[in-house]
Amino acid sequence: MKICILGAGALGCAIGATLSEAGHDTWLLNRSAAHVEAMNRDGLTVHDECGERRVKVNASTEASDIGAVDLVVVLVKSFHTAEAMAGAMALVGSHTLVLSLQNGLGHEDILADAVGRSRVLAGKTYVGGVLLEPGSIRAGVAGKHTFIGELDGKVTPRVQAIADAFNGAGLATTVSENIVGTMWDKLLVNVATGALTGITMLTYGQLYSEPMLKATALAAVAEAIAVATAAGVQLSLTNPGAAWNMASEGLPASFKTSMLQSLEKGSVTEIDFINGSVVRWGLRHGVPTPVNATLVACIKGIERAMVDHQQEKAKS
Repeated sequence: MKICILGAGALGCAIGATLSEAGHDTWLLNRSAAHVEAMNRDGLTVHDECGERRVKVNASTEASDIGAVDLVVVLVKSFHTAEAMAGAMALVGSHTLVLSLQNGLGHEDILADAVGRSRVLAGKTYVGGVLLEPGSIRAGVAGKHTFIGELDGKVTPRVQAIADAFNGAGLATTVSENIVGTMWDKLLVNVATGALTGITMLTYGQLYSEPMLKATALAAVAEAIAVATAAGVQLSLTNPGAAWNMASEGLPASFKTSMLQSLEKGSVTEIDFINGSVVRWGLRHGVPTPVNATLVACIKGIERAMVDHQQEKAKS
């Protein structure tokens, strides 16, 4: 398949490298010229459980350099979805499918507005990645599952073909007949750790050694489960502890969540699409979500302080 990873940061590169090594015509599309230049010049350096290696990849900052592809895998930050897709329409040909593997909820509707709902597939991945420097990542692929599906829950030849390609490359992928429930399952994992690590600036090893933080995480996940249940969503994760445990499986103690990575880079987070989704759905279905609302408020406060600091620094 000819595949483009739209938003080839740490996670996108981890998936893209795996597909490239399997022989797929894979392109990594990223706005960072330094990252793209490093990958094209030296290959992508991947650190994982097998050690360190360099993977030859195709990378670009412009969709027009790539042309139409069979599959666009969308991995940009949630708040950049509409803008990124609008700038990447050169990737979309007559048979192109668009698959979101982003964190949170709501991306499928944004993508449907851009390319038509019939082209859109939804999914969730538990693959992990950390950008070490331009052209270099730490990847967590082994033992990490990916779930994809049609928005209407049907198991079609096209979605099965993508799953077969991913599985053949070593990305453990399952076609879900309940992709909304699957998306909520992944949301529970993000709810468990993302905001807490962003607020505390802790790695997984540090987070998982603090009982008080675990208690807060379990309370946040319990709220999300209550919201999903009220909304009639079929979950496979119904125990807050299961989401907490799943979040760290196969990842090193040094792992940092994408939310923490964003704050460390001085960027805003995806909090509105993660804990913020729980709060919005809670309001819609009459379920109180005080823990998630507090986590959202704390992250928003950190973002505000970060922006103010950047503005003050620019003035001086």
